[in-house]
Amino acid sequence: MITVDKEAMNEMIARNKRLDSRELDQFREIKVEAGVISSAEGSSRVCIGKTEVIAGVKMDLAEPFPDSKDEGVLMVNAEFVPLAFEKFETGPPSDESIELARVVDRTIRESQILDMKKLCIKQGEKVWTIFIDIDIIDHDGNLIDAATLASVQALLNTRMPKMNKETYEIDYKTKESPLPINGMPVSLSFVKISGKILIDPSLQEEDSMDARFTVGVFEQNSETKFCAMQKGGTGGFTMEELDMMLDIAEEKSRELRNVIKE
Repeated sequence: MITVDKEAMNEMIARNKRLDSRELDQFREIKVEAGVISSAEGSSRVCIGKTEVIAGVKMDLAEPFPDSKDEGVLMVNAEFVPLAFEKFETGPPSDESIELARVVDRTIRESQILDMKKLCIKQGEKVWTIFIDIDIIDHDGNLIDAATLASVQALLNTRMPKMNKETYEIDYKTKESPLPINGMPVSLSFVKISGKILIDPSLQEEDSMDARFTVGVFEQNSETKFCAMQKGGTGGFTMEELDMMLDIAEEKSRELRNVIKE
């Protein structure tokens, strides 16, 4: 892979050029594969360029949270596999992996595509818990968008295990109905380099960025809505730049949803 230092990258971006010849508002090639883990209730592999992410969904019964006694529980965890990137290490979750899990969780949760009340079995006592585990297999930038795509696709192909309503015993080998899910939220990440705004940053572009902005987008009744935002990096954005990124996100989110539908 061709590499350039930060100064050369800044000069290139200032001329509206990217190392892989993309336009500033163009995604890399996206590949989505569903049902890649047979032992999971749902799973997906997503590749954005050379970035590769796998998401798996497991379900179990638990007590609900005290402030939502009639709703199911959603938990998202991200694992940065050391083989995926030389800077990933074993041990406790890094700040980056915690941020990734929280942004994916927020995009899914705040879009309200999951009817959490339908995951309640007995109010205040038993609810379904949905665990989304995200594994980074290969890191070449824009992990948030790849992880969100993989998580949403995994939820869409999840089939709930059979449960005995009297004993609450679960038969994980027998799959029944899909999750009560309606919609497909996606996230879109931008970086600012040399005053220019780029979508879907590669790893080298992330290393050269001044700031990062991620927005969660979903569609409801044919209307595009924003459900999450996350700022990263030490630099900032102007209001004009934020308006521009939201406009691009609205347009590009349709492309990402079409990738999932296909």
